[in-house]
Amino acid sequence: MQVLCRVRRQELMLKMTNHSATADHNICGSSATRSETVAGAVSVVRRRSEAGYTLVALLALMTVVALFAMAVAPSVQQQAQREREQEAIFRGEQVAEAIRLYYRSQAPLRSGGAQALPTSMDQLLQGIPLPGGSKNLQILRASAARDPLTIEGEWRFILPQTNALIDFQQSIMFYSGNILPPARDAQMAQLQQFAVPPIIPTSNLGALSATRTTSSIDDDATGPFVGVGSRSKRESVLTYYGIERHDQWIFTPLFR
Repeated sequence: MQVLCRVRRQELMLKMTNHSATADHNICGSSATRSETVAGAVSVVRRRSEAGYTLVALLALMTVVALFAMAVAPSVQQQAQREREQEAIFRGEQVAEAIRLYYRSQAPLRSGGAQALPTSMDQLLQGIPLPGGSKNLQILRASAARDPLTIEGEWRFILPQTNALIDFQQSIMFYSGNILPPARDAQMAQLQQFAVPPIIPTSNLGALSATRTTSSIDDDATGPFVGVGSRSKRESVLTYYGIERHDQWIFTPLFR
């Protein structure tokens, strides 16, 4: 009997010990679980730190790119303007040549002077009649009839005996050492005498031409024209006969 009681007491003590160990395990957790929890927390902190460094590096890169773009922008704009000016000179000289061909075809029929000059860009685009035929000779491309220096693309007409034409002749004389380029043929010489009054050579012409400006009357002029110019009043990157303003460039067959 005593032996049986002793055995039961041992079983009871064993159960109590197992229950205590189980409760302790459920409350505190094992050492492996605690290690995993600490490692996870360290990993989260490390990822946040790396993300912060990445954001700082990205902001620094964006700042460098922005500064580089600001430094390069003026050069890009200047190059774009240079290309537009080259195209404007190319087209303007095509218009000047078209005016010359038109005048040559009309001068014998209209006794020269203003009557033989074109009065609209459409007349140059239509061309001149071919001898003995019903077709016209094309003397001007449609693209050349537009000014690339303005959004509207409309050339300004330069009429004979206007101040703009006289100023341009002075600039050419200063640029070429007070020597006016000779006319290409007798018809252009006749037109030159009619369109521009003679000018006495002077060493101060270049200084005067630098301060000249065109008026709204010149911009809206209509009638027989001997040349075209741009409506843009911006300072130029290129120079045309030493002139550094778009609206003072004149494209005419008189001085070519």
